[in-house]
Amino acid sequence: MFYRVLADVLVVIHFAYVAVVVGGMAAILVGLWRKWRWVRNFWFRLIHLLMIGVVAVQAILGLRCPLTVWEYQLRVAGGGEGHPGTFVARLVHGMLFFELPPWVFTAGYILFGAAVLLTFVLAPPRWPERHSR
Repeated sequence: MFYRVLADVLVVIHFAYVAVVVGGMAAILVGLWRKWRWVRNFWFRLIHLLMIGVVAVQAILGLRCPLTVWEYQLRVAGGGEGHPGTFVARLVHGMLFFELPPWVFTAGYILFGAAVLLTFVLAPPRWPERHSR
């Protein structure tokens, strides 16, 4: 039971990661259009770029997402077959995973990463200010 619950928690964390990457891009685009200052925050933009960068590099190298691997391992350790168990896990899992050829995901991750990088270049973040004493 413990492993299955842990696997469900991991699925929710995985969903949150995806939501930050996709939602962050939407927020950046809307924020640039609406002239929201916070979307030019250096640390927000850098973390956002690094998050999608990790995903894109994993895809290019042909590596499986560690969160997906750990979830599968936890489900098997919990006596399952590696498929999501609870209602919430099935719901979140269904939103995250689609049956498409792997190259589609790799291309999508690379294109999305390129779009994030493009916003980083065309609408650069503000560098952190140095406070002198």
